[in-house]
Amino acid sequence: MRKSQRQLVNRILEATGLGMVALALLVFFVIYRPLGNKIAATERRHSELRQKIRDQQVRVEVLRRFQEALPQTSKSLENFLTERIPPRREAYSITDHLIHKGADAANVKVLAMSFRLDPQRKDPLERLGFEINVQGPYSGLLKFSHALETAKDIILVRDFSIAPGDSGTLNLRLSADLYITP
Repeated sequence: MRKSQRQLVNRILEATGLGMVALALLVFFVIYRPLGNKIAATERRHSELRQKIRDQQVRVEVLRRFQEALPQTSKSLENFLTERIPPRREAYSITDHLIHKGADAANVKVLAMSFRLDPQRKDPLERLGFEINVQGPYSGLLKFSHALETAKDIILVRDFSIAPGDSGTLNLRLSADLYITP
C-alpha cells in the first residue's frame, strides 16, 4: 500500500471512528440519558408509593386495634362517667356532702359555701363552680384541701388562699370546679 492510500484509509477510519463516537454521544444524550432519568423517576415514585403503602398498612393496623378495643373502651368510659362524674341533678348535694364530710374529717368549720353553674360551655361535661370559706388549724386546712383534690369525683381546685382568722385559727378560701354530666 502506498502512503496516500494509507492516509486515505486512516482518514476514513478516523472519520468512521469520530462518526461512531458522535453517534454514541447522540444515542447517549438522546435515548439513554432521558430513559435513565425516566427510569430513576419511576423508581423514586415506586419507592414513595411503597412507603405510602407501608405507612397506610401501619395505620390500618392501628385502627384495627382501636376498633377491637372500642367496645371495652366504650364500657370503661361509661363506667368512668357513672362512677366519677355525678349527674347535674345530684351535683349540689354530692358537693355539699363531700365538703362537709371533708371538713368533719379534717376538724375544720365551714363558714360559707356558694355554687355557680357554668351553662355556656359546649363541652361534654358541665362545670359546677363552688367557693368555700373554711376555718381551722393549718394542718386541718391542708387535710381538707387534700381531701377535695383527691376525691373520686373530678374536682379541679382553681384558687386557694389562707388568711389569719379568729382566735388563733386560719381561714381558707378555696375556689374549685366539679365536673358533672348535663
